[in-house]
Amino acid sequence: MESQYHTSVALTPSSKKWLERQKKDPFVKKAKQEGYRARSAYKLIEIQKKYRILNPKKFVLDLGAAPGGWSQVALEYCGSGRVTAIDLLQMQPLSGVSILTGDFEETLTSLNQEFSVILSDMAPSTCGISSVDHIRIMDILERVFELSHSYLAKGGHLVIKVFKGGTEHEFLKILKTHFEKVHHFKPESSRKESKEMYMVALNFKKTNKI
Repeated sequence: MESQYHTSVALTPSSKKWLERQKKDPFVKKAKQEGYRARSAYKLIEIQKKYRILNPKKFVLDLGAAPGGWSQVALEYCGSGRVTAIDLLQMQPLSGVSILTGDFEETLTSLNQEFSVILSDMAPSTCGISSVDHIRIMDILERVFELSHSYLAKGGHLVIKVFKGGTEHEFLKILKTHFEKVHHFKPESSRKESKEMYMVALNFKKTNKI
């Protein structure tokens, strides 16, 4: 089926470049061999090895979870029944993980639960116009941060994707007022050309002020 697709569909230069990169990417190959749904699983594995945010006592909320690589890792460290995954896209069932489909803010209103760890690997669609992309990125960061005040337990941890280019400095200042420690981290499994990095915010102070 794969060869038929390539011969019948004219791929754009960017699509061809993406396919070639996927073929050469060692983490794509490794994910297939080890049963992870996405290469991004290794980013969370690296975060876990460095900061130890996951353990069998934690309840985890995975935002923008599809296809489920981060949920798989959280499940391995925390155990069945302790991971809730939310995405606008349909996500294939994952035994031991509660999967919800919809906008995360609207979906969470049906839950009466606090989480020990909130994970967000979400990123907005970019248009290439820096001012517009900045607004889109900040919108996601602010929405996840505001949500943490309702759903992250005191002493809990927040991991959220940000992008180099100014946004991360603004957001870092905000996080530092609400968490005991905040770290920048770029996993080795994150592509070198990518501007993505992660804020790992530890020990939520749980105040009433945002």
